[in-house]
Amino acid sequence: MASRPLGVIYVGSTNNLPHRAWEHREGLVDGFTKTHGCKMLVWYEPHELMVEALRRELAIKHWRRVWKLELIERENPEWRALYPDLI
Repeated sequence: MASRPLGVIYVGSTNNLPHRAWEHREGLVDGFTKTHGCKMLVWYEPHELMVEALRRELAIKHWRRVWKLELIERENPEWRALYPDLI
């Protein structure tokens, strides 16, 4: 999730991406995303197992910001909101 193109970035994992992205968009989740206005789904990576998703989330959270930006821009160079594609 991002606040805007090149803005604040939040990395998380879920077993129901459409629902979780909707919660963030609507500001229903207290915490980091709500405080920083991260309402835009700009990148996601599916995994077969939740343990794999959690491992990847933790790894990405330790990355440098520039690496996160490069990851997003490789798949979504225009920083297009991806939530509409999910529903």
